[in-house]
Amino acid sequence: MTYQHHLILKKLIQNRVIHHTLFWGITYWVLLSIFTEGIKASKIEYIYTGIFIFPLLFGVYINLLLLIPKLLYRKYYFLYTSTVTLGILISSKMNLLLFEKYIDQFLPGYYFISYYELDDICLFSLTLIVLTTLLKLSKERFLLQEEKQKVVSLEKEKAEAELKLLSNQLNPHFLFNSLNVLYSLAINKKEETPHAIIQLSDTLRYVIYEANQEMVPLEAEIALINNYIELQKYRTGSKAKIDFKEEVEYPETKIAPMLLLPLVENSFKHGIKGDLENTFLKASLKANEKKVEFRIQNNKGISQEIKKHQNGGLGLKSIKKRLQLIYPDNHQFETSEDHHSFSVKLSITV
Repeated sequence: MTYQHHLILKKLIQNRVIHHTLFWGITYWVLLSIFTEGIKASKIEYIYTGIFIFPLLFGVYINLLLLIPKLLYRKYYFLYTSTVTLGILISSKMNLLLFEKYIDQFLPGYYFISYYELDDICLFSLTLIVLTTLLKLSKERFLLQEEKQKVVSLEKEKAEAELKLLSNQLNPHFLFNSLNVLYSLAINKKEETPHAIIQLSDTLRYVIYEANQEMVPLEAEIALINNYIELQKYRTGSKAKIDFKEEVEYPETKIAPMLLLPLVENSFKHGIKGDLENTFLKASLKANEKKVEFRIQNNKGISQEIKKHQNGGLGLKSIKKRLQLIYPDNHQFETSEDHHSFSVKLSITV
């Protein structure tokens, strides 16, 4: 079904005048066929059918407009059933009284009589009420489903927009740090500068071609982390103890791009400092076909500097937000700290 056809169908379902007119038109034609039993209908049969339907409208619309919203939707099932039964009896009795006492006063000369007993008319009334109830419930279900899909669509669009915003914050932040390292090497005319440029080029290629994908192989993220650590080693020098261990059974495992690197960045930003003694970063990555577990620990930097960074940049809050958007029910994110170190543990079910 095309989008235009879907819109037309929705408008038809929502147009009460059209579908009520259609229903009663079909009902009139069916009853006329029953009353004439295959014989060509005359003027009196047309009039009789219209009069026959008229009292039954009472039970149908009392049910649609009052009983369903007030009783059925509120799950008062016994009261609803009892009231509907009473409505069927009243509308059927009205049908009998109309033909027995009042029709001759409105249409003298036609000599109308009722061909059906009370139980037959009750059956007609019950059939109409059941059909109109099912149609109303189907319509409500359709419209409810439409609203749910609209809400889901809006929530998805919102999540995608937030995720895109977070990714846009992340990539420039990462590149800014890497360029700072490169600038420092170039200013000091270090011989490692050409190699660092190649590493940054590989990183740029990843950010441009890989980071915009929904999922990437875990091995690509590992290469990115190693690349970033090598770049940062130019800044930290030999004083920092940096260790990254990998135990990956399935390097093809897919995860969201640029997901682990912010944690490494965070450790360098708040912990690893080139001018501090005993500074360290320990990271480990374990993965199989179902689960990815990443742990990272770093020493605490100067307290005043930590406070400064906590008020700006990407931060752990943005990392948590991105995890909630990508893996809402399939991740665990834990942080812990003591006087000397800060640790993060991230587990993802893939």
